[in-house]
Amino acid sequence: MTLDCTPPAADAAAGPGGAGAVAHEPAPRGARLAAPALAAFDRRRLRLLRRHAPPPARLLDAGAGRGRFVLAARRVGYDAEGIELDPARAAAAAAAGAPVRAAGIEDADVEAASLDALTCWHVLEHVADPAAAAARLARWLRPGGVAVVGAPNLASLQARVGGARWYHLDLPRHRTHFTAAGLRTLLRRHGLVPIATHHVLAEHNAYGMWQSLVNRIAPTPSYLFRLLKRESPPRAGEIALSAVAAPLLPVAAVVELGAGLARRGGTVAVVARRRP
Repeated sequence: MTLDCTPPAADAAAGPGGAGAVAHEPAPRGARLAAPALAAFDRRRLRLLRRHAPPPARLLDAGAGRGRFVLAARRVGYDAEGIELDPARAAAAAAAGAPVRAAGIEDADVEAASLDALTCWHVLEHVADPAAAAARLARWLRPGGVAVVGAPNLASLQARVGGARWYHLDLPRHRTHFTAAGLRTLLRRHGLVPIATHHVLAEHNAYGMWQSLVNRIAPTPSYLFRLLKRESPPRAGEIALSAVAAPLLPVAAVVELGAGLARRGGTVAVVARRRP
């Protein structure tokens, strides 16, 4: 099996809200400025899905966050809903009009063979047992149903460039790190037959390459890193670092595009079909 993994560790992304925590998570800083790019990312994910499972398919987004993709899918005709482990994010999604339930993959009440499609976008690297999660996701799909699974790619060029400071290494939040081959093997072993693997993905890849380069040459993260991780306000040095390193952004984008075309993209999306 070509699954590569790091030792399990406490996962800060597994849900900071405890039982009964229903306060809405505040919107990330810069969310309005990022909205056009986020909408483009959602359209790309929908294109990966709709070729194999067009609307009005019944769709579940596992790890739906604040419900942005669920709403995008509903706007184009999917019967879409989501599950989200963090109660605060699930509450924020519901407040925005997205049908997202507070539940994780391991405990969500989803009827077997009830879904035409599901998306699991950068979730499997966070869970304690990816094999159990993949088996459960497969059971929810009807025979012939389609899953779109995204994850960082440990065999990517940016992982090699970043080394121990690769942006997507992200310990301890990321418990398991996959190669593209390892992710396909994991899905196949649980009844999900891969039919396509995509390496050219704008959503994470260009930024991931840039941040990995910055991580190699600087002792502190960038301002953009703090924004994405919703961490404490950045220090002056981190803002200055982002400004100095900004010219590397187009370089990183071109390098990452080449890596994706060579099937070494920083993240991958595997489209798989439930075995009949």
